[in-house]
Amino acid sequence: MLIWFIIACEIGFWAILALGLFVRFVLKLNTLSKWILLCVPLLDIALLVATMVDLNSGKPAEFSHGLAAVYLGFTVVYGHSIIAWADSYVSYKSYSGTDPEINAYGWPYAKYEWLQWLKALLACAIAATLLSIAIFYIDNPKNTEALAQWYSHLFWLLAIWLAGWPLWYTIFPRKEKSE
Repeated sequence: MLIWFIIACEIGFWAILALGLFVRFVLKLNTLSKWILLCVPLLDIALLVATMVDLNSGKPAEFSHGLAAVYLGFTVVYGHSIIAWADSYVSYKSYSGTDPEINAYGWPYAKYEWLQWLKALLACAIAATLLSIAIFYIDNPKNTEALAQWYSHLFWLLAIWLAGWPLWYTIFPRKEKSE
Protein backbone atom coordinates (compact mmCIF):
# COMPACT_ATOMS: atom_id res chain seq x y z
CA MET A 1 0.00 0.00 0.00
CA LEU A 2 2.83 2.40 0.82
CA ILE A 3 4.34 1.90 -2.63
CA TRP A 4 1.21 3.48 -4.13
CA PHE A 5 1.60 6.44 -1.81
CA ILE A 6 5.21 6.87 -2.97
CA ILE A 7 4.02 6.80 -6.58
CA ALA A 8 1.29 9.31 -5.74
CA CYS A 9 3.90 11.59 -4.14
CA GLU A 10 6.04 11.41 -7.28
CA ILE A 11 3.04 12.18 -9.51
CA GLY A 12 2.07 14.96 -7.09
CA PHE A 13 5.57 16.44 -7.32
CA TRP A 14 5.36 16.72 -11.10
CA ALA A 15 1.75 17.94 -11.00
CA ILE A 16 2.60 20.69 -8.51
CA LEU A 17 5.67 21.59 -10.55
CA ALA A 18 3.62 21.78 -13.77
CA LEU A 19 0.91 23.84 -12.07
CA GLY A 20 3.48 26.20 -10.58
CA LEU A 21 5.17 26.72 -13.95
CA PHE A 22 1.82 27.17 -15.69
CA VAL A 23 0.80 29.82 -13.17
CA ARG A 24 4.18 31.57 -13.53
CA PHE A 25 4.60 31.54 -17.29
CA VAL A 26 1.06 31.43 -18.67
CA LEU A 27 -0.95 33.31 -16.06
CA LYS A 28 2.01 35.57 -15.12
CA LEU A 29 1.30 35.23 -11.38
CA ASN A 30 4.81 34.89 -9.93
CA THR A 31 3.84 35.20 -6.28
CA LEU A 32 1.10 32.57 -6.56
CA SER A 33 3.53 30.34 -8.47
CA LYS A 34 6.03 30.55 -5.62
CA TRP A 35 3.33 29.61 -3.11
CA ILE A 36 2.30 26.64 -5.24
CA LEU A 37 5.89 25.43 -5.54
CA LEU A 38 6.33 25.79 -1.78
CA CYS A 39 3.71 23.03 -1.45
CA VAL A 40 6.19 20.45 -2.77
CA PRO A 41 7.71 19.79 0.69
CA LEU A 42 4.19 19.02 1.96
CA LEU A 43 4.35 15.84 -0.13
CA ASP A 44 7.54 14.83 1.67
CA ILE A 45 5.94 15.47 5.04
CA ALA A 46 2.86 13.45 4.02
CA LEU A 47 5.09 10.54 2.91
CA LEU A 48 7.09 10.69 6.13
CA VAL A 49 3.90 10.61 8.22
CA ALA A 50 2.38 7.79 6.14
CA THR A 51 5.56 5.74 6.49
CA MET A 52 5.69 6.31 10.24
CA VAL A 53 2.03 5.34 10.64
CA ASP A 54 2.54 2.21 8.55
CA LEU A 55 5.67 1.21 10.48
CA ASN A 56 3.86 1.87 13.76
CA SER A 57 1.21 -0.71 12.86
CA GLY A 58 3.43 -3.52 14.13
CA LYS A 59 3.83 -5.25 10.78
CA PRO A 60 7.37 -6.05 9.62
CA ALA A 61 8.98 -3.35 7.49
CA GLU A 62 8.88 -3.94 3.75
CA PHE A 63 10.89 -2.86 0.72
CA SER A 64 8.56 0.13 0.29
CA HIS A 65 9.46 1.53 3.71
CA GLY A 66 13.12 1.67 2.71
CA LEU A 67 12.17 3.09 -0.67
CA ALA A 68 10.26 5.86 1.12
CA ALA A 69 13.42 6.79 3.05
CA VAL A 70 15.47 6.87 -0.15
CA TYR A 71 12.78 8.87 -1.95
CA LEU A 72 12.73 11.41 0.89
CA GLY A 73 16.52 11.71 0.91
CA PHE A 74 16.67 12.36 -2.81
CA THR A 75 13.75 14.79 -2.91
CA VAL A 76 15.23 16.82 -0.07
CA VAL A 77 18.57 17.09 -1.88
CA TYR A 78 17.52 17.21 -5.54
CA GLY A 79 14.00 18.68 -5.37
CA HIS A 80 15.09 22.32 -5.50
CA SER A 81 17.53 21.62 -8.36
CA ILE A 82 14.83 19.89 -10.40
CA ILE A 83 12.41 22.77 -9.86
CA ALA A 84 15.08 25.33 -10.81
CA TRP A 85 16.02 23.32 -13.91
CA ALA A 86 12.38 22.98 -15.01
CA ASP A 87 11.84 26.71 -14.46
CA SER A 88 14.91 27.51 -16.59
CA TYR A 89 13.89 25.02 -19.25
CA VAL A 90 10.37 26.42 -19.64
CA SER A 91 11.77 29.95 -19.63
CA TYR A 92 14.32 28.98 -22.29
CA LYS A 93 11.86 27.13 -24.53
CA SER A 94 8.99 29.60 -24.23
CA TYR A 95 10.54 32.95 -23.48
CA SER A 96 14.12 32.90 -24.81
CA GLY A 97 15.63 32.47 -21.36
CA THR A 98 18.99 30.94 -20.56
CA ASP A 99 19.63 27.43 -21.89
CA PRO A 100 19.73 25.07 -18.87
CA GLU A 101 21.82 22.53 -20.79
CA ILE A 102 25.26 22.03 -19.30
CA ASN A 103 27.71 23.14 -21.96
CA ALA A 104 30.83 22.31 -20.01
CA TYR A 105 33.67 20.13 -21.19
CA GLY A 106 36.85 18.73 -19.71
CA TRP A 107 37.47 19.42 -16.03
CA PRO A 108 34.48 21.83 -15.58
CA TYR A 109 32.12 19.02 -16.61
CA ALA A 110 33.93 16.47 -14.42
CA LYS A 111 33.59 18.94 -11.54
CA TYR A 112 29.86 19.17 -12.24
CA GLU A 113 29.60 15.37 -12.11
CA TRP A 114 31.53 15.28 -8.83
CA LEU A 115 29.12 17.82 -7.38
CA GLN A 116 26.15 15.70 -8.45
CA TRP A 117 27.74 12.64 -6.85
CA LEU A 118 28.36 14.55 -3.62
CA LYS A 119 24.70 15.55 -3.63
CA ALA A 120 23.80 11.87 -4.08
CA LEU A 121 26.08 11.07 -1.15
CA LEU A 122 24.16 13.60 0.95
CA ALA A 123 20.83 12.15 -0.22
CA CYS A 124 21.99 8.65 0.72
CA ALA A 125 23.19 9.93 4.10
CA ILE A 126 19.73 11.39 4.74
CA ALA A 127 18.13 8.11 3.64
CA ALA A 128 20.47 6.09 5.85
CA THR A 129 19.68 8.36 8.78
CA LEU A 130 15.95 7.87 8.24
CA LEU A 131 16.49 4.11 7.98
CA SER A 132 18.52 4.11 11.19
CA ILE A 133 15.87 6.11 13.02
CA ALA A 134 13.18 3.66 11.88
CA ILE A 135 15.29 0.64 12.86
CA PHE A 136 16.03 2.17 16.26
CA TYR A 137 12.38 3.12 16.76
CA ILE A 138 11.02 -0.34 15.89
CA ASP A 139 13.78 -2.05 17.90
CA ASN A 140 13.09 -5.50 16.49
CA PRO A 141 15.74 -6.89 14.11
CA LYS A 142 13.30 -9.41 12.65
CA ASN A 143 10.82 -6.66 11.74
CA THR A 144 13.46 -4.31 10.34
CA GLU A 145 15.39 -6.71 8.13
CA ALA A 146 14.00 -5.10 4.96
CA LEU A 147 15.16 -1.69 6.15
CA ALA A 148 18.67 -2.88 6.99
CA GLN A 149 19.04 -4.32 3.47
CA TRP A 150 18.76 -0.79 2.09
CA TYR A 151 22.22 0.12 3.40
CA SER A 152 23.83 -2.14 0.80
CA HIS A 153 21.50 -0.77 -1.91
CA LEU A 154 22.65 2.75 -1.05
CA PHE A 155 26.30 1.68 -1.11
CA TRP A 156 25.98 0.10 -4.55
CA LEU A 157 24.00 3.04 -5.90
CA LEU A 158 26.82 5.39 -4.87
CA ALA A 159 29.56 3.04 -6.10
CA ILE A 160 28.00 2.63 -9.55
CA TRP A 161 27.28 6.36 -9.78
CA LEU A 162 30.88 7.14 -8.79
CA ALA A 163 32.37 4.82 -11.40
CA GLY A 164 29.88 5.70 -14.11
CA TRP A 165 30.11 9.47 -14.04
CA PRO A 166 32.56 11.45 -11.88
CA LEU A 167 35.47 9.00 -12.17
CA TRP A 168 34.72 8.31 -15.82
CA TYR A 169 34.66 12.00 -16.79
CA THR A 170 37.75 12.70 -14.67
CA ILE A 171 39.73 9.98 -16.47
CA PHE A 172 38.08 10.48 -19.88
CA PRO A 173 37.11 14.17 -20.05
CA ARG A 174 33.99 15.09 -21.97
CA LYS A 175 34.89 16.54 -25.33
CA GLU A 176 33.07 19.29 -27.17
CA LYS A 177 30.64 17.94 -29.78
CA SER A 178 31.70 18.34 -33.37
CA GLU A 179 29.43 20.41 -35.55
